[in-house]
Amino acid sequence: MNGRRAAADRLDKPREACGLFGVHGHPQAAAIIREGLFALQHRGQEGAGIAVACGSGIQVIRGQGLLTEVDARTPFDALNGCSGIGHVRYSTTGASSLRNVQPLTGEGADGMWAVAHNGNLVNAGALRRARQEAGALFHTGTDSEVLLHLLVVPNRPGGDRVAGALEALDGAFAFLLLNGRQLMAARDRYGLRPLSLGRLGPAWVFASETCALEQVGATHERDLEPGELATVDADGLRSTRFAPEPPRRAQCVFEMVYFARPDSRLFGHWVHEVRVAHGRRLAREHPAAVDCVTAIPDGGHYAAQGFACESCLPLESLFVRNHYAGRAFIVPDAAARAQRADRKLAVLASAVRGRRVAVVDDSLVRGTTIRRRVAALRQAGAAEIHLRIASPAAAHPCFYGIDFPTRGELAASGRTAEDIRRFVNADSLGYLSPEGLVEPLADGDRFCRACFTGDYPTAMGSDDKTSLDNDSDLGDSHG
Repeated sequence: MNGRRAAADRLDKPREACGLFGVHGHPQAAAIIREGLFALQHRGQEGAGIAVACGSGIQVIRGQGLLTEVDARTPFDALNGCSGIGHVRYSTTGASSLRNVQPLTGEGADGMWAVAHNGNLVNAGALRRARQEAGALFHTGTDSEVLLHLLVVPNRPGGDRVAGALEALDGAFAFLLLNGRQLMAARDRYGLRPLSLGRLGPAWVFASETCALEQVGATHERDLEPGELATVDADGLRSTRFAPEPPRRAQCVFEMVYFARPDSRLFGHWVHEVRVAHGRRLAREHPAAVDCVTAIPDGGHYAAQGFACESCLPLESLFVRNHYAGRAFIVPDAAARAQRADRKLAVLASAVRGRRVAVVDDSLVRGTTIRRRVAALRQAGAAEIHLRIASPAAAHPCFYGIDFPTRGELAASGRTAEDIRRFVNADSLGYLSPEGLVEPLADGDRFCRACFTGDYPTAMGSDDKTSLDNDSDLGDSHG
């Protein structure tokens, strides 16, 4: 089933993300990676894998499901080595399948390579076709495999092979690369996807978010710079650039709004502080005459906290989460997925009945899930429901690894806020302004806001946008 045709069957929240974790110089690399990935489980729940360098070879264990499920079937403790990389996965298009679970591995003339990727390569289709026309065989449907093929063919004379391969890529990526001698980490030239560097005693550690560094007891040294290639081997850490400094940086603002864990420090900002600030600004821009404020769990919690504090209103938990309902997105039938998603949240009817409620959420993409939440509050007897969204209207698709639906499926594409208010059946609807989005970010001009503004940081042609929107070139990307 084509991934974009299936988008209408998905839940309302966008999916990105994929989490990366790597370590070099630790005698129990697999155990450390497993702990780091556990802290990044929110970034990917469809598959998990760990690859560890063992002599000149690479051992890998990967499988579908949560990290703990994969570990229970084939324990990661079987991997022995001092250097390795790990990955937790969401697919951004197409069906989830074992062949696309990372790290991916391949063998070139100089030995084995393993690759783990977070992001989306906007020129992957063209690069893939070029390699296929040259006789290459691809074994997965992910754009990440393109890098493996670039690594095992010669680049320009005198050029560094890895840097040359990375320079050929366009779009969003954070990569971890492993061979028998080295662990390498790279971040795309725009800085779209996050990647941090840490120390764990004598070992070097890389992670998508700082919460994973804290999970293993590592200290956060710094973030990788856009266009940076960091290499760790027996000689220590060294850093080079594979791409010049771009005219603009484009750090993904949706990481701050939704994806990152609240206790992470991302792009130089504490995520929970930014979300609280968004809620405060939202209260000033769209005040509501209500009795209480509540959040749609879990994404809206910190914005609701800021909204309630700024409004001098009580923040109440009117939704009760059932943690045993299971993962809705793995259920193949759309109606069954929606039913399971609804089972996850119940309403405290006695606390809702007859009251005016401000409902805060971090984002509104398709509107279908929020519509069901509003309906549940109405059924419980809420007198008024005022919906507040702690981000601007998402009216444009993302081509950089966030699974936003196609333009036609985005609620805000071609529709007014009043249209959406009527659709979700709220008494009022207020979005955070674009100015409010960047207010708590002193370096707001360094963030990509294309999903809200349509201003894309890469110079994509119409063919690139069409192929990505229709998913005609790649069967299954990954986050």
